Amino acid sequence: MSESSPYELVIANGLFFDGRGSPPRVRHLGIRQGQVSAVSESPLPAGPDTEVLDATGRWVMPGFIDLHTHYDAEVELAPSLSESVRHGVTSVMMGSCSLSLALGTPEDLADQFCRVEAIPYDTVRALLERNKDWETLGEYLAHLDALPLGPNVGSFVGHSALRSHVMGLERSLDERVKPSSAELSRMEALLREGLDEGYAGFSIMTLPWDKIGGSRPIRSRPLPSTFASWSEYRRFTRILRERGRVFQGVPNITTKVNVFLFLLESVGLLRPPLKTTVISMMDTRANRGIHWQIGWLSRFFNAVLEADFRWQALPEVFDLWSDGIDLVVFEEFGAGAAALHLQDLAARQLLLEDPEYRARFKQEWKSRLLPKVFHRDFNQSQVLRAPDPALVGRSFADIARERGQDVVDTFLDLVARYGTELRWYTVMANDRPRELEAIVSHPDVLIGFSDAGAHLRNMAHYNFPLRMLRLVREAERRGEPVMPMERAVHRLTGEIAEWLGLDAGGLAPGRRADVVVVDPERLGPELDVAREAEMEGFDGFVRMVNQDGGAVESVLINGRLAMRHGAPAPGLRRERGFGRVLRVA
Repeated sequence: MSESSPYELVIANGLFFDGRGSPPRVRHLGIRQGQVSAVSESPLPAGPDTEVLDATGRWVMPGFIDLHTHYDAEVELAPSLSESVRHGVTSVMMGSCSLSLALGTPEDLADQFCRVEAIPYDTVRALLERNKDWETLGEYLAHLDALPLGPNVGSFVGHSALRSHVMGLERSLDERVKPSSAELSRMEALLREGLDEGYAGFSIMTLPWDKIGGSRPIRSRPLPSTFASWSEYRRFTRILRERGRVFQGVPNITTKVNVFLFLLESVGLLRPPLKTTVISMMDTRANRGIHWQIGWLSRFFNAVLEADFRWQALPEVFDLWSDGIDLVVFEEFGAGAAALHLQDLAARQLLLEDPEYRARFKQEWKSRLLPKVFHRDFNQSQVLRAPDPALVGRSFADIARERGQDVVDTFLDLVARYGTELRWYTVMANDRPRELEAIVSHPDVLIGFSDAGAHLRNMAHYNFPLRMLRLVREAERRGEPVMPMERAVHRLTGEIAEWLGLDAGGLAPGRRADVVVVDPERLGPELDVAREAEMEGFDGFVRMVNQDGGAVESVLINGRLAMRHGAPAPGLRRERGFGRVLRVA
């Protein structure tokens, strides 16, 4: 670095957003030793060794935060997490939905994690048996800190991992077995230990259609966290409330009733409120209008009962891809779960062809009495790939009409015949633009829930922050603003960091230099395009990824250039790494 400049890197002439909601101004950023050293109205000096990024006509803002990922496995094999970083995400949270790799044996962890999150079991089991060198919550964070991380990484303590670690996996999955007083005390002690180490909070699961994988007799039981009583959860929320940490949960979104328990737990009357966040506020095709109902509900609890409750929400269409019947929404009802229980495809084919099974599947699929999240409308489907090219581009309903068949029989016929070679697409939620604008504007929403690192063949929400910026910009251009752009940036950065207690999400002198430079003219339709790409470190496994249309020009993590024009900077995948473990004080 030249003596004539105190800066290692200067970002010049960009429209600067501070991540706190202040109106943007053209500013110049000086960066040194991983921090923002200056935010200046006047040009900053640059010596011969100073790297200068000209951001004229660009937006300069804090790196985005993804508050809900399942990168716990991917970070072990490909710690650059480059698919998120290239879209401007510089901090991610793991340990979501009660799942974590922090505590447990390799087999127990793989059995809990892989079927639920639809990631390759053999690869994850092998990597844990090979690499797991930690036994405690503190050792796990130290292990993460030693990895060449791309983004910064924080974590929740996962209840399923904690419960199975203390009780043993099989006992934790037996509804007749309740944890002993000593086991509950041990779980409480471990949670306190985790919070002392810097975990952001505690995550639970109450949705029973997330199932155990592997090949042991416990396969297809719900996750350990679902077997807990609410009194067990409350032992942990007391600790979280005392410490001001976050309670993250998945309500039973099929019946939706127990969301009231999460809301009540957050209430702050005569006690400190409990920071509580659950998934998810969506405009689902199966339950039109529910986003308004739950939005009014949280407004009442937060405004009147002094709760601190947040829904997680995505600022985009929630679409799904499926290989045959390998899609988590089929776990929602018994017949679908029975098919997914069978790992052997030949055995699954026999089941799908069985008349009694088909009758059960059809009855449950079409039932008006059974609650549901998935729309179960085969008119809303499109075959993308199949051995029979005549099927491609058509819906299952259209194919059934041509065959003169019930559409469920057509679907089961095709899945039985082609298995995972039948690839198809549907939209589950957020397909109405005005309703989506209302969701992202709701004061009780945190923008996130990408599930990055999970459902690898089924979803692609890695670029959700860019789609949020586009949504707000398009509304502004048509003269119907949803919110100021500085508020949109705040929702993607500082608002999340402040609520979680993270050192991230803001740009000011002395703050961490996590920065993204965005070309607003490239926030276009390409953001909606997903494609298949081989996944680094996963034995040739192919997942869904997003396009960005060149919208992200540069990404800095801890002051180092990690991405430039969509390409990893030298060192992103090397030993040194860019990110750090985020610990909540």
